[in-house]
Amino acid sequence: MVTNILHRSDMIHCLLCHDAPCNKACPNIKPESMLRSIWFANEKTAASRLPAKNSCADCSAPCEKNCVRAGSVPIQKLMTRLHEEVRPTLHLPYTAQDTRLRTNLCGIPLENPFLLSSSVVGSTYDMCARAFEAGWAGVSFKTICSFDIHEASPRFSAITGDNGSIIGFKNIEQLSDHSLEENMEILRRLKQNYPSKCLIASIMGRNDAEWEALSRLCEENGADAIELNFSCPNMEDEGLGSDIGQEPKLVEQYTAAARRGTKAPILAKLTPNVARMSPAAEAAIRGGADGISAINTIKSIIGIHPDTYVSSPEVHGMSAVGGYSGNAVKPIALRFIAELSKNPVLADKHISGMGGIESWQDALEFILLGAGSLQVTTAVMQYGYRIVEDLKSGLNFYLAEKGFTSIEEARGRAVAFVSETTDVLERDTIAFPKLHHEKCIGCGRCVISCADGGHQALTLNENRKPLLNGKKCVGCQLCVLVCPQHAISNSGKWLRKT
Repeated sequence: MVTNILHRSDMIHCLLCHDAPCNKACPNIKPESMLRSIWFANEKTAASRLPAKNSCADCSAPCEKNCVRAGSVPIQKLMTRLHEEVRPTLHLPYTAQDTRLRTNLCGIPLENPFLLSSSVVGSTYDMCARAFEAGWAGVSFKTICSFDIHEASPRFSAITGDNGSIIGFKNIEQLSDHSLEENMEILRRLKQNYPSKCLIASIMGRNDAEWEALSRLCEENGADAIELNFSCPNMEDEGLGSDIGQEPKLVEQYTAAARRGTKAPILAKLTPNVARMSPAAEAAIRGGADGISAINTIKSIIGIHPDTYVSSPEVHGMSAVGGYSGNAVKPIALRFIAELSKNPVLADKHISGMGGIESWQDALEFILLGAGSLQVTTAVMQYGYRIVEDLKSGLNFYLAEKGFTSIEEARGRAVAFVSETTDVLERDTIAFPKLHHEKCIGCGRCVISCADGGHQALTLNENRKPLLNGKKCVGCQLCVLVCPQHAISNSGKWLRKT
């Protein structure tokens, strides 16, 4: 992972406001955009967008006074750090030219790899239009079906971090509740008014005839591609959504039915609620799919109330297993993307990756493991369509720094370094941690974790700075992970065990 000089902890009180008051108070820069870039690990492009002279240095900081949490967000300090600590590390100037982000989905041109995934964030004409205007390259429109959808209320729940941001998100939402006719009208309008945007129609049928009819109808009304929803875990009736994705025979059968209805590219969106995704993916290819979308949400239960014993979200005293998403599921999503990329049956097939993408670094990980396009929902629900600015600029800057002229040059570069088993790992050396006493504040968290969860290799000296006993250290590097000050790092050196 790319190391950032600044961290979210530096701006823990920032709320990433809508129409931020700090912006209106600053005559020189747009602190709202800069703060958002820091939040989404995009500090390099933020620093490169600043004027050459640090206009914040001698400023009275009206931005901080106008903040909705007046005095709580050190905007002046953060902008100065961008100037003094980040800007000197830059090897390239900022460029708005993002042609290197151009790619394609099964031959459909994409101005960048970022799409809205099939969900509430792409469920109306107005929402999709605003997303397109913001810079998203396309949308997988919320799943279209020919049966009635009745949603529960409330239908969302979340696990949050110390600063209130969503770590994991649960939903019990189903498909589009618009009529078939309404959805076709939306597809037509979107394609007419935004012809260069990629319009994917997510569909779900109950039998061969419905899968075939829906794929045909969506293509006739402007869809560039069809995505088959074999993965929604929230359906009221059995035999739909993830029930299909767990049965390769059904995946092949319904993919073949959809293929009879359209000549457009078909993506099969598969469920992660399986041990391996390859059997269903191979079945989809046999049925005529051109690519795979992965992953959809993971079946979950969260937030059981200690008094009512009902999990969240509670609907009149009951709840249900629902779909888990958000940044917490990214490691699971990446595992499936790697599996698909390593499968020779899928060697020339498009992979549209999703599952926990918030920042350009998250997106990059999917690309490095073989994804050719990227879909986002939960981060948009939390932060809005505006996040595409940092997704694009951060990824573009990275590609430029690496000398890549296209996403395709980066795609799949990490696949060879992933093994599905641990038998390939070298086990005769130890990588000791490196202690940075100048950053240490003496909290002793590393000592506690090493003593009770490691190998008792750390102690505090008389100045409350950690000392390492190399004879006890096994190089697990738990201390690196728990240090709140980033005062311990991987030394990058391996010593052979004696």
